[in-house]
Amino acid sequence: MIDARVARRYARALLSLGLEEGRHEQYGEELESVLRALKTSREASAILSNPGYTLRQRHAAVDALASALKLSPVLVNLLRLLLDRQRIADLSGVSRAYRAILDEKVGRVRATVTAAQPLGKAELERLREALAGVTRRNIVLEAKTDSSLIGGVVAQVGATMLDGSLRTQLQRMREELKRAPI
Repeated sequence: MIDARVARRYARALLSLGLEEGRHEQYGEELESVLRALKTSREASAILSNPGYTLRQRHAAVDALASALKLSPVLVNLLRLLLDRQRIADLSGVSRAYRAILDEKVGRVRATVTAAQPLGKAELERLREALAGVTRRNIVLEAKTDSSLIGGVVAQVGATMLDGSLRTQLQRMREELKRAPI
C-alpha cells in the first residue's frame, strides 16, 4: 500500500492536467469507472496486479480496459505509469486522494445520510439543500439504509455527525431516566 502522500502526488498531477484541459471532472469519473470495472472483473484485476504476467501483457490489459471504458489518453498513461512502478494495486488510494483534492478545489463536500428506510428523491434533495445551507458548500449526497435506526436520519458531513435517529433519542431518554431521582 502506498503512502497517502504518494497517492496525493499522483492525484495532484492528474488534477493539474485535468484543470489545464478542463477535464478534471471527467478524469475523476474515469478513475471511478476503472475501479468499478476492476471490482466486478476479478480476472482483469488479477492480470493487472499479478507480477506473473509480463509488463507487456498487463499493458495490453490496460489497453483493453481503456477501449471498453473509452478512457482518455491521460488516464491510460496514469494506469501504465502505475503499472510500470508496480503501484496499480494502489489505484483506489489515488482515486480517493483525487476526489478529495478535486472536491476541495471546486468547493464540494461529500455527505452520507443513513435512514431506517430508503428515502425518496424529494426527501434526499431537501436533505441535500439543508446540508448545503448549513455548510455553505455544494453537497454530494450518498444515501444508505440501516433498519436499526428505527426512524429519523443520521447525516455525516466530513467529520461532523448529525444524529437525528429515533434510536439515539431513545438512548438519550433512557440515560436521562437512569439519572433521574426517584
